[in-house]
Amino acid sequence: MIKKLIFIFSILSLPSPSLLADTLKPFTTDGCSAFPDGTLEQQSLWADCCIKHDLAYWKGGTYAEKEQADKNLQLCVAEVGEPAIAEIMLAGVKVGGSAYYPTPYRWAYGWPYLRGYKALNENEKERVNAEISKLTIMLNTLIKELTKTSE
Repeated sequence: MIKKLIFIFSILSLPSPSLLADTLKPFTTDGCSAFPDGTLEQQSLWADCCIKHDLAYWKGGTYAEKEQADKNLQLCVAEVGEPAIAEIMLAGVKVGGSAYYPTPYRWAYGWPYLRGYKALNENEKERVNAEISKLTIMLNTLIKELTKTSE
């Protein structure tokens, strides 16, 4: 009987799925995930393309928004002079970036797993913008400090 009560209490004390669905994790990036960030000569040649792509993936949204983020990655990498690499990367994110894979680089990775391809509502957009504002403040502060240090 006590085991049953403990089990029931533990289930009841879990956060509800609706609360978890609203949780947005802070933005993180690993650059180009399992792919190099650049060539041997220029090791971060397309890293900024991957960071922009990660931002879109963190935020999530509809399947059409994922397709656009993937296309933007392809165009960005092609624009730095690597159109063949851009095609390979596009194929990789199309296959490996599904919202339904339990990976840290899946579509909508800022939200709890299994959000899927769902448009952000106004409240979620506000939370995304608030997180981006925090990042902007942090990056501006770091840039100022690093500039002082290098002078």
